[in-house]
Amino acid sequence: MNATEFKRQLLPLNASLYRMAYKLMGNEEDAKDVVQDAYLKLWKQRDNITNIDNPLAYCLTIVKNMCLDRHRAASLNVIDKPPEELPIATDDSASRHIEQEQTTQLLNQCLARLPVQQQQVVRMRDLTGCSMQEIERATGLSAVNARVLLSRARKTLRNQFQTLISS
Repeated sequence: MNATEFKRQLLPLNASLYRMAYKLMGNEEDAKDVVQDAYLKLWKQRDNITNIDNPLAYCLTIVKNMCLDRHRAASLNVIDKPPEELPIATDDSASRHIEQEQTTQLLNQCLARLPVQQQQVVRMRDLTGCSMQEIERATGLSAVNARVLLSRARKTLRNQFQTLISS
């Protein structure tokens, strides 16, 4: 892949990559750094990425993994701090954290039960913040079909989640 192809195929994905990085990192500067590092990594791999069927999904995966790596590295830095400098979790924050993890697990279980296309549309729209146009391009679905799949998936997720919670 030469520079012109790289710019034509991958630079238009910048907004989607930034949105995901921002959601995962929580601030603008770190998100910009991750996206910049991702483009650098993509540039180094440019000869290997010509055979990729879905460049958006590939690039989003790279950004997600880079964000997770940064979070891991940051958590390792906490271990180096003396005990008096470590944050102390209150019972309220610990129980809230456990509750959030349980909710996430339940939602992931519900999501796994959806048909593949519905899972793909929900992940792209709700988890990575892709626009409907980006979903259309990435999946080959029409805008109407993507919206219908998204609506049905959300309704099914709501029903399944309520059933799991009440049982």
